[in-house]
Amino acid sequence: MKFLADMGISPKTVAFLHGLGHDAVHLSKQGLERLPDPGMVEKARQEGRIVLVHDLGFGELVAASGARLPNVSTFRLRNMHPDRVHGALHNMLSQHGAALEHGASPAPDSSTSIGGW
Repeated sequence: MKFLADMGISPKTVAFLHGLGHDAVHLSKQGLERLPDPGMVEKARQEGRIVLVHDLGFGELVAASGARLPNVSTFRLRNMHPDRVHGALHNMLSQHGAALEHGASPAPDSSTSIGGW
């Protein structure tokens, strides 16, 4: 799978995804730290990437655009330490990877529920 990590997601999470065999990029590594949210949506859409964010309003931005892509995974964790994020992300991918590839927008949290359906 292909991922685009927002500034609220640690670059360590991108390295974690690489370790799992995924294609992941972080905005900071591309010099796009100040890219506005609509630009990030368009970048993810053009590149076929799933957006990883901590911003609860980001999914609303995508929904308001009326487009099916990009998929957005919003992390609803109280503790955003990379180890906690990696655990939630690993669980989400293990349990919902196929659904994610087919357009679901999982919301990784402590219970790894799926949102956005």
